[in-house]
Amino acid sequence: MTQLNQLDFYQTRINQYLADKLAAYEVNDEKLLSAMQYGLLIGGKRMRPYLSYITGEALGLKLSDVDGIAAALECIHAFSLIHDDLPSMDDDDLRRGQPTCHRAFDEATAILAGDSLQTLAFDILVNHNFSAGVESKRISLIRQLVNASGYQGMCGGQALDISATDKVITLAELEKLHSLKTGALLKASVTMVTEMSNDISTDEKHQLAVYADHIGLAYQVRDDIIDIISSEEELGKPAGSDVSSNKSTYPALLGLQGAQQKADNLYQQALQALATLPYNTDNLAQFATFIIKRAH
Repeated sequence: MTQLNQLDFYQTRINQYLADKLAAYEVNDEKLLSAMQYGLLIGGKRMRPYLSYITGEALGLKLSDVDGIAAALECIHAFSLIHDDLPSMDDDDLRRGQPTCHRAFDEATAILAGDSLQTLAFDILVNHNFSAGVESKRISLIRQLVNASGYQGMCGGQALDISATDKVITLAELEKLHSLKTGALLKASVTMVTEMSNDISTDEKHQLAVYADHIGLAYQVRDDIIDIISSEEELGKPAGSDVSSNKSTYPALLGLQGAQQKADNLYQQALQALATLPYNTDNLAQFATFIIKRAH
């Protein structure tokens, strides 16, 4: 397994930031706050924050500025997982080896916890103490998060995923589905950070967006593969859940070997985009390697 450089450092940093945000709330309903903490703080690899931090590192940005992007994205991701696990969606009982939020609490509380974490994401972007050079970009950053998380992004992709269940769809349709459902937030982890830089060229922004597009899709292809080849213990949830739910997946369309080849092609295209850039992109390349080799 590829080891990600400084992963522990960035995980600790974002975990502390998020814990501090929730701790600052005046307690109105203890149960709801506990469910928010459960969904946001218990486990999680923090891949989206990590990608934001290493993009900022490559561009020479302040960590304190990247904190706001990383935290907002992780709140959206946590909200999406809580809602994805609900009986009306994927109806899952386990997440990261723990009971899902609606199992640990109840369905109504889980819905409200997801809603509250989504709101927290935008609260963070509205109120984060960005440096003077980034302050003028605040509205643009909010707009990007709206596009990545809403109808034109993650939520729209989830709707397409539901529609595709028990159906045979084309490879192009599957790629569109996953570029929205999974890829949009991963891409935003890069493009929201590049938006903060005042020194990056338009072409460099484009190449980093191309990199993000390819690793976002590769992430989902690998997810589909992992669902077949990994154990429940490795996954922290039932193995083969996509197959049992009759979902459209890359292995279902391309076969297991074809899906792996697809992931490898996306990986090579991501590296080619990085090769055009005048920055130290070693950690970004390492992240791409991690994406296609991870086992959970």
